[in-house]
Amino acid sequence: MRFDSKKFAELAKKDFEAAWHAGAEVLPNPVFSKRYPRNISRLAKPHPISETIQRLRDAYLKMGFDEARVPVFIEEQDVYRQFGPEASAVLDRVFYLGGLPRPNVGIGKKQIGEINKILGRELSAEEEESLRKTLHAYKKSEVDGDELTHELASVLSADDGMVVRIMDEVFPEFRELSPESSRTTLRSHMTSGWFISLGEMWDRQPLPIKQFSIDRCFRREQEEGPTRLMTYHSASCIIAGGDVTVEDGKAVAAELLSAFGFTDFEFRPDEKRSKYYIPDTQTEVYAKHPVHGWVEVATFGMYSPYALAAYGVGVPVMNLGMGVERLAMVEYEAEDVRVLTYPQMYPPQFSDLELVRGISLREEPKTEAGADIAAAIVKTAMENGDAESPCEFLVYESDEYGGRKVRVYVFEAEENSKLLGPAAVNDVFVSEGKILGVPDTKNFKKVRDKGVSAGVSYLDAIANLAAARVEEGLMTGESGEVHFKMAKVPSDVNIAIEPWAMRYITDNNKKLDLRGPVFTAVRWEIE
Repeated sequence: MRFDSKKFAELAKKDFEAAWHAGAEVLPNPVFSKRYPRNISRLAKPHPISETIQRLRDAYLKMGFDEARVPVFIEEQDVYRQFGPEASAVLDRVFYLGGLPRPNVGIGKKQIGEINKILGRELSAEEEESLRKTLHAYKKSEVDGDELTHELASVLSADDGMVVRIMDEVFPEFRELSPESSRTTLRSHMTSGWFISLGEMWDRQPLPIKQFSIDRCFRREQEEGPTRLMTYHSASCIIAGGDVTVEDGKAVAAELLSAFGFTDFEFRPDEKRSKYYIPDTQTEVYAKHPVHGWVEVATFGMYSPYALAAYGVGVPVMNLGMGVERLAMVEYEAEDVRVLTYPQMYPPQFSDLELVRGISLREEPKTEAGADIAAAIVKTAMENGDAESPCEFLVYESDEYGGRKVRVYVFEAEENSKLLGPAAVNDVFVSEGKILGVPDTKNFKKVRDKGVSAGVSYLDAIANLAAARVEEGLMTGESGEVHFKMAKVPSDVNIAIEPWAMRYITDNNKKLDLRGPVFTAVRWEIE
């Protein structure tokens, strides 16, 4: 919506209050907003891990790999089939899936009596029987757990809240349940899913089969650290066919890393020698990190014929797995994968430009006329700032507001002073995480040259506040004045600091200093 100043003027002659609200809906304040449009939509940031995954997907697809999804839930027996004697050690690092058993809930006279007491009435014989049948159906998994409360509420003709109380107080079996583990594990290696997939497709599709999958793996580490998480993404691929060799792994790794612009990487024999790889084919891929040095980002090798035979696979298979988080660490020069992956769990870091977005005016005029008054206050005060006091200067005069005439003055009543105090023309800057009000002098040249301007001075800010007060006076027909003295906190000069910016300053022991002698005043007269 575009603000029509002519229409506003016509409306103001009839009803200034209506004009004021109309202007408030569409008009930003030009004194502050044009210098730093804090409300402009910023570009959204993709998550580094998601961005890395997308780039890997694009690279794999361009290399001719089909995208696949491989099983996440791996039975314990599959781990033994794939790892052989190593399975016991591998299973020490996997997460087993567990769940709560269905309790066998008994209903006797005691339980019925307690239910009657909670309900405030006697259960009928039909309700008792329906209750027993429902709990028995739950035990047999004929009723889902998330439906049990609703089913019992229907049987007992009670609301859900009362049923929850009955389950908690009458049937402690529900509260005392302990989870029981199954023999199903969460995938700790993409390899586990690839073997299962290969067993189903190797002789049903044209060779070579080239597939990739980028998905989560789960590993029960002793603890997480700067380069290790318990859940991470693996960008894994397989090439299955008669002519496949370990050299294919080197070619895939080199092309993937080249897609990220890396040329500084190397291949090293992997001394871990997993049993599902052919001896001497297991190879680690390292990329250079500015802090951690050489970081392992991938491993590849040829699957063992014995492991493949367990799934009936009769062709050679090369497998490569690349750690997405570790690659992202190198790409984004991150020092800690935990901070890179879960930044919301750690104190954020903001650039000076980002912190500027946390600075705004507490109050602003709502109309174009109010914005004109603010601009006029700034202009007149700047032109006469060194005038000896007592003094006053007409800033604005108009008689177009519903028959009301308004005059606005900037003044200083005290003697032996000036129209503006020394700090009135200080500009707000953000420098090295500090929010400062500084004059344009040699002593603050470094702050002004290297910092980021918030686009507002103390005078800009107080002029906006004064203009907002004039608008209110035009609505009520009351004259008035507003004084600005020694600024001690941002609100004294009509500056607001967003809570997140304040938290950043306090968390990082940064400085917030918008103090200084402003010493000026604005008066408006309405007739």
